[in-house]
Amino acid sequence: MADEPPDTPAPGSVREGVVQGDNLDVLRALPDGCVDLIYIDPPFGTGQTRRLSAIRTGAGTRTRVGFGGRTYRWETVGSHEYEDGMDLDEYLDFLAVRLAEMHRVLTPGGSLYVHLDHHAVHHVRILLDEIFGPERFLNEIIWAYDYGGRARDRWPRKHDNILWYARSANWVFNRDAVDRIPYMAPGLVGPEKAARGKLPTDVWWMTIVPTSGHERTGYPTQKPLRLLERIVRASSNPGDLVADFFGGSGTAAVAATRLGRRHLIVDSNPEAIRITHARLAALDG
Repeated sequence: MADEPPDTPAPGSVREGVVQGDNLDVLRALPDGCVDLIYIDPPFGTGQTRRLSAIRTGAGTRTRVGFGGRTYRWETVGSHEYEDGMDLDEYLDFLAVRLAEMHRVLTPGGSLYVHLDHHAVHHVRILLDEIFGPERFLNEIIWAYDYGGRARDRWPRKHDNILWYARSANWVFNRDAVDRIPYMAPGLVGPEKAARGKLPTDVWWMTIVPTSGHERTGYPTQKPLRLLERIVRASSNPGDLVADFFGGSGTAAVAATRLGRRHLIVDSNPEAIRITHARLAALDG
């Protein structure tokens, strides 16, 4: 059953699928050079409990003011949370040993994408420079969005940082497979280029998963499928193994499956495993 942790993979074996357990145990059981692409969205080291409530509109006793000043009723139908309570030194020690294992299990042409925010990105980049070498740093991708509250005493923080490192000097980048975006001034580039669109830069403007969107699972750290599909398309090939050792809501597994890649998803949270299995089952259906 999804809520019962399976045995840790035997040393030297390549494990695919969805695994409930300690990601360090799983990593240590994997052989060298067996994973083509790793994306991770680890806790950000905020020292807080992260929560997300799932709501249903049109019922309940609570009210909100929405678009155009319209008032509607709503109620809470579920809640997910996880602890992000490590201090910075503990958090960096926790990540360092896992990042070293990820470096080991990547194929020579493999890539690692680490999704962070302002709390720790500068510290983690130093760790990654030590493990991969500063010459293997390829990009700091800025995922920009616009939602939530706005600070009144500083510029509102509305982006995450994604650090991209390569295992060697020969990495995969499928430029022609990446989804293109519209030109801001299409009249300046001609109709053919305007119709094709342009390759994204290292700043990605994408909405979060909408509250009422069909993707929404209610998991606190869920990331948009479009974001993961862009990474998977660019940095892996069909048939490759894509891994996420902080699996969360399973978006990496869904992206990999939709794009013809294999997946290895690891999380210690039974709710994350349940949601991931449900999303993959919906794809099979």
